[in-house]
Amino acid sequence: ITTELVKEEKTGHNVVALLDKGASNTVVIGAHYDHLGYGHDGSLYRGKPAIHNGADDNASGTAALIELARLLSQPVCRNNNYLFIAFSGEEMGLLGSSHFVKNPTIDTSRISYMLNMDMVGRLKSDTKILQVLGAGTSPEWKSALDGLMMDSITIKTSESGIGPSDHTSFYLAGIPAIHFFSGTHEDYHKPSDDEEKI
Repeated sequence: ITTELVKEEKTGHNVVALLDKGASNTVVIGAHYDHLGYGHDGSLYRGKPAIHNGADDNASGTAALIELARLLSQPVCRNNNYLFIAFSGEEMGLLGSSHFVKNPTIDTSRISYMLNMDMVGRLKSDTKILQVLGAGTSPEWKSALDGLMMDSITIKTSESGIGPSDHTSFYLAGIPAIHFFSGTHEDYHKPSDDEEKI
């Protein structure tokens, strides 16, 4: 038996923007913008190749990232600097976030924490549960999360900072990080994860 290995190289790019408020600490807010293309690797769809738009995974997170950048640019938000990062390569194994923590654009000792938004667009109307994963990565999270009031949305926390999204890279680098997540659904990693369902 013989086999031939072909090395395939691709280039991805993180998109990074710093909102400098002149503060001593920085908050990182991230979301991944890559998805599965025609769905070859990572797809759970078993039909003919089809575009996987990834409306929830993760256009919802990148839309939230952009909206937070708009809101935090207001003069009243001045306690922190904000580093917004749209990560590439998350679907291939957290490649973009891992690269960033190994090659940061700012002094990581000045990062207070990281907020990650991955799949935040499909809050179930019957339960309205928002999962906050990584709540054990800092002793500060418990009191902050317990005090949140959001209409009829219930916060459900998980302690572990390890999970299949970009917050993990920051946690493993010693930075407290949490992941906002509205839950899984039948369209995960399928062409049916489209905008009308957000």
